Amino acid sequence: MKGYGQLTIAQLRIFARNRQVLFWTLFFPIFLMIMIGSFIGGGNDVSLQGVIIDMDDSSDSNIFVDGLISNQTSIDAPVSIQFELSKDESIAKEQLKQGDIQLIAIVPEGYSNEVNAIGGSSNIILYYDETDQLRSTIGIGLVEGVVDQISKQMAGYEPVITVQQEGLQSLNLQYIDFLVPGIVAMMIMSNNLNGVAGQIASWRERGVLRRMQSTTLKASTFIAAQITARLILNGLQALIVLLVGSFIFGTQVNGSWLLLIMFVVLGTLTFMSIGFIIASVAKTPESAGPIAGFISFPLLFLGGVFFPIDDMPSYLQPIVNSLPIAHLSTAFRQIMNVGADLTTLWSEALLLSGWMIVSFIIASFTFKWD
Repeated sequence: MKGYGQLTIAQLRIFARNRQVLFWTLFFPIFLMIMIGSFIGGGNDVSLQGVIIDMDDSSDSNIFVDGLISNQTSIDAPVSIQFELSKDESIAKEQLKQGDIQLIAIVPEGYSNEVNAIGGSSNIILYYDETDQLRSTIGIGLVEGVVDQISKQMAGYEPVITVQQEGLQSLNLQYIDFLVPGIVAMMIMSNNLNGVAGQIASWRERGVLRRMQSTTLKASTFIAAQITARLILNGLQALIVLLVGSFIFGTQVNGSWLLLIMFVVLGTLTFMSIGFIIASVAKTPESAGPIAGFISFPLLFLGGVFFPIDDMPSYLQPIVNSLPIAHLSTAFRQIMNVGADLTTLWSEALLLSGWMIVSFIIASFTFKWD
């Protein structure tokens, strides 16, 4: 036990003294989280700018214009819609081509006479940005709703069936709620996969492992000390990231902290085992870094750290769903955002345990002291 404690403390001192390790494993992920969260933390806000050109300038056309302007605030957040009046069609079209606005609604001259004629009808001319389908669809839907409402009023239409609306409060999640758990998962992967691979390969080249083997130190004690030190490091880092996310962006942990800690332990053991495999394969510390990077870098983008897995191509999703980082980040999000328990996350725990066991077995056969 004495050797185990001394090795654990020694490893923690190594972490504390290495400023580069502290920066890349703690301060850089926090900096990345703050930067991305500050720019797109709100996630799904949509802003739509439109122009109304009333070429008829009649009481009937004013009804349409007033209806469109009043209904621009009826769309639920996070959609922001703003219409402005204009007289120059050519300037409005140029603004649309430049992307400054997304919609132009034109009331043609003679609109009032056409709609008031017996059996008459008229058209509202609508120009929209074909390259921006989301905002164009929202704007077109708004204009069509106003036109439909005016048409029904003029025709004296009385609906036979109506809709009774009742709202329910859902989780108000933004992109930052997606990002923070992903950053925690990214730190655990990077600290253990890249960190273990580089450190063990360096110790082997410098003969540190050979000198340890020549002592009475058992391999199990050495591995246990490594695991304990990195669990302490990962736990503190995860806590700091969660506190920073809470203070700056208002994120919170809605689920069990014990379950969150359990997945921190599972993630640490899983990626440590993979790191030991890389350290065994790499002949030098110089080769350990690129090998670990070759594995970890794609996982950042394929594992759902920054982007939802459901948004990826369908042919990639079966592969992505088998990766440990994908299930670790999913588990963190479910615990933090939804408050899920182990009965919901058993599949994530099972897959991470499977990766951990298989990787540990491979590492035990491939690990070399010298």
